[in-house]
Amino acid sequence: MDLAESLLWLCNVPSPIGEEQLICTEVERRLSAITLPARIRRYGDSIVVPTWRGSGGPHIALVGHLDVVRTAHDAPPRIEGDRLYGAGSADMKSGLALMLDIAEVGPQVGVDLTLVFYAREEGPFEENELGVVLAEDAELRQVDFAIALEPSDNKLQLGCGGSVHATVRFVGRTAHSARPWQGENAIHKAAPLLTRLAALAPEHVEVDGLSWANVTSATLASGGRGRNIIPDVFELNVNRRFGPDRSLDTVVAEMTALFGDDAEVEFTDRSPAAPPSATHPLVQALSGAGVHCVEPKQAWTDVARFAALGIPAVNFGPGVQAQAHQRNEWTLIPPLYEGRQILARWLSEIAVS
Repeated sequence: MDLAESLLWLCNVPSPIGEEQLICTEVERRLSAITLPARIRRYGDSIVVPTWRGSGGPHIALVGHLDVVRTAHDAPPRIEGDRLYGAGSADMKSGLALMLDIAEVGPQVGVDLTLVFYAREEGPFEENELGVVLAEDAELRQVDFAIALEPSDNKLQLGCGGSVHATVRFVGRTAHSARPWQGENAIHKAAPLLTRLAALAPEHVEVDGLSWANVTSATLASGGRGRNIIPDVFELNVNRRFGPDRSLDTVVAEMTALFGDDAEVEFTDRSPAAPPSATHPLVQALSGAGVHCVEPKQAWTDVARFAALGIPAVNFGPGVQAQAHQRNEWTLIPPLYEGRQILARWLSEIAVS
């Protein structure tokens, strides 16, 4: 199947987060039709596909998530000119199409290759099935290098930023809004923290010559019982994004100090950052294989899970990054073929003869 046809095929299989069973089964069925050195291993709605073995060269993992965010689309998946429209076309079924194509083209002499298609990336860290796959699949934990085919416009994006979410709960006492002095306004109690958040400027940190922005933002707010009632509870979701210079424990301590003692705090999601591994030989080889540029990955990706196991990992994919999570999402078709050429060039260069 042609590369663009593969992407259209993937986009025609709905896979909103939490509903990946069908697409996982379809991808497993498709890859079971080719000759593989060992059976496909399935964990929930995720699969590990041993593709090439016995080369004596480096063991590479290409990984991509099957799920897409729930966005609105005015028409079915389709190709119009050089654009392919469909949910997840950019994030990240473009990368999945590349993985399918590499598996179906045939073995690359001198490199071992494993493909990982996994579920629930677009949700909380703890629900992401790649965590389960890495915990249960001993062979995958032994790979030498991993590439997450997240949409990057064929740029090589190194490392990733970390992310911590916290629910900050202010508690007051209800009263009639005509007599507010009889209560305690929980929303007003949040004012000092909101003032501190508004005053925070991005803090830029450098790791391996690459720069990340440490930023903290209130992203959700809820509270109040009625328009004439002094609110007794007000909650904020506060999200901290940070570079590879900080550990999760350090970030949690910084956020706790920022919140102060006026609220109850619950840390709900903790995703670690990942180092860029810019000097690693396989990273250096990929940076010279025709990528558009080398830059830091400001957002979080699953390269952090590999980094936690001591496995260097990077982000590289043909999808249009700016289209991720957009209404009527689309991606460009020519970069699909360019991305395949870049990966083929890199695999050929690192192969053991």
